[in-house]
Amino acid sequence: MKNLKDYIKEASDKGVAIGHFNISNIEALHGIYNAAKKLNVPVIIGVSEGEEEFIGIEEVAVLIKEIREKDNYPIFLNADHHYSFESVKKALEAGYNAAIIDAVKLPLEENIALTKKCVEYALELGKKEGRGILIEAELGFIGQSSKLLESIPDGVSVATMTKPEDAKYFVEQTGINLLAPSVGNVHGMVKGGNPRLDIERIKQIKEACNVPLVLHGGSGIADVDFTAAIKAGINIIHINTEIRVAYKEALQKFLSENPNEVAPYKFLKGGVDAIEAVVYNRLKLFNNL
Repeated sequence: MKNLKDYIKEASDKGVAIGHFNISNIEALHGIYNAAKKLNVPVIIGVSEGEEEFIGIEEVAVLIKEIREKDNYPIFLNADHHYSFESVKKALEAGYNAAIIDAVKLPLEENIALTKKCVEYALELGKKEGRGILIEAELGFIGQSSKLLESIPDGVSVATMTKPEDAKYFVEQTGINLLAPSVGNVHGMVKGGNPRLDIERIKQIKEACNVPLVLHGGSGIADVDFTAAIKAGINIIHINTEIRVAYKEALQKFLSENPNEVAPYKFLKGGVDAIEAVVYNRLKLFNNL
């Protein structure tokens, strides 16, 4: 089977994007995988440090690997937003296909040094184990919480968007495989509506650094912006808050209507179906289907 790098290139050649969806339990995985299979498109499962602490770092790696090999399906695992070399190393050693080292709070040169250390380790481990491992880094600031927001997070502004020249320098200095820029996107969903994406900036960053670009904070973004962003050079899109909200609302609805139900497989099924519906629609859009 082709590796994740191959599928990203294939998506780029087709002018589409791969969907990346976070999980912290098995129900979310079922919903995401069900949707991907219906459309027969590759999909990336993400787990942040907090999510993997709940679901189990080794457990989720084994589960995704087993699905990929058993079904011969392009489903991959990403260590989303890890904040130290040690946490990235642990995820990669567990068998993750990719990892994001998030050091945006550090001064630029410290960010570069930490990111480069992760890239070098991934290359070393990949060579040793005979597999491709991708390292991603974020540049610019888009907030940090995957939740419903009353307003745009403090510190997110045009001034904190990624500059093309900075992206070029960062990629050259670190050797990263993927770059997540700040282009008007924010983590979480703003109740009053998410800001619009700066499509021209995406084009400029893509031209400047020539590596696959990842759009974080995809929840709540307008469909027209997604389509334009993919055309401008976005190759992977992250969705998390949207499926969290769908899952929560489905559980609340079922339990309010069935207050005496205690069988988890009954009251959790609605959550799985709700996640599947969101992911199906997003993957259909991202893949121009």
